This record gives sequence, structure tokens and C-alpha cells, in this order.
Amino acid sequence: MPQHARLAMRLCSWLLVCGLLACKRDSDKLAPIPFSDSFERAELGESWSGDPAWRIRQGQVHSAGSRNSPLWLKAALPDDAVIELDARSESPAGDIKFEIYGDGKAHASGYILIFGGWNNTISCIARLDEHGADRQEISRPGAVEMGKRYRMKVVRKGKVLRWYVDGKLLLDYYDSDPLRGQGHDRLAFNNWESQLYFDNLEIRAATAQDE
Repeated sequence: MPQHARLAMRLCSWLLVCGLLACKRDSDKLAPIPFSDSFERAELGESWSGDPAWRIRQGQVHSAGSRNSPLWLKAALPDDAVIELDARSESPAGDIKFEIYGDGKAHASGYILIFGGWNNTISCIARLDEHGADRQEISRPGAVEMGKRYRMKVVRKGKVLRWYVDGKLLLDYYDSDPLRGQGHDRLAFNNWESQLYFDNLEIRAATAQDE
């Protein structure tokens, strides 16, 4: 093969590798922390990925039933984090659900937080399996009022995760082997078949003052 042909092939190979690396860098772009989103726009945008059942409606993230196909945020959660969001259900079944420290792809790859699940009878924090025997739960039928907006706050520090609803502690979860790091650092909104709305998401690293 002539030398100029070999040089041309090497150049093409180099350009191909550079292009693949650029594509990978684009796909790996993560939103910075601290992060906030008020969803005052028409489309979800590049910071979010997931089932097309998720969309923005009147300045809020909405799903009428994604059957456990989450909407993932492209941002790496700090190991110790404070996560706040508004949520409401327009269904009598309640079933407000979101996930933290997941893998960015699959439901139940992290901690699953469910407010008024199982036909609005049980609220829980579960680890890797929302039906698992190790979940922390509270039985409170009718906990979710249809149409009411709730302010959720989750604080994870060390091995303890605390979940507050409207400023009151709902549940806490002690994990002797906390999920963290790559593969366990993403947040998602989730849903089964309820009319759910999420809004005003805020994420930051936890400090010594957070409980």
C-alpha cells in the first residue's frame, strides 16, 4: 500500500476515534450540583432522560402512568445530599413515587420512596426492591390527599436516610451498607398508574447542619 494511502487511513481512523470520544463526552454530560429545576418551559431538555410518558405540563413534570419506567436526572448525587421537591397526585390511589441513588436506567436500582402506595395505604422507603422485607414502612390509609401539593425533603448522611413531608419526619432508613458511587448516584421520578406531578426540584450536598 502506498505511503500516502496508509497516512490517509490513519487519519481517518484518528478522526473516527475522536468523533466517538466526543459523542461519549456529550452523552456523559452531567448537570452540576447544586442543581435546581422549576420546569418553567415546554420540553424536559437534555438534563433528563426516560420514558416518553413523562413530559412537562403547565410548568410541572407530569405522568399519567409510566408503569415503573422512571424519568432520570442526568446528575450525580453527592454521597451525602439534601433533595427537595414538590409532588402531588390527582388520583385517589395516591402513590407518589420517586427514587434516589439509582443507576440512571432501571427502576429499583437504588432507594425507592413511596408516599401513599398500595392504593393509598402504605408509605415506605425500600432498598432495591419496593416489596422487600427490609423496607421501612408506615401504614396510614388515605395519607395522600388528591390534589394537595406536598413538599418532600430527603436528607442522606452517612448510613441514615431521613424523609420529611411538609416539614415533618415521615420515615427514616438505616443502611449498614449505603448505596453510593457510580451505579448508585442518580435521581428519578417514577409512577405506576397515577396522575402525578413533580415540581421545584432542589439538590445540594448535605452539611453538618442538616438533619
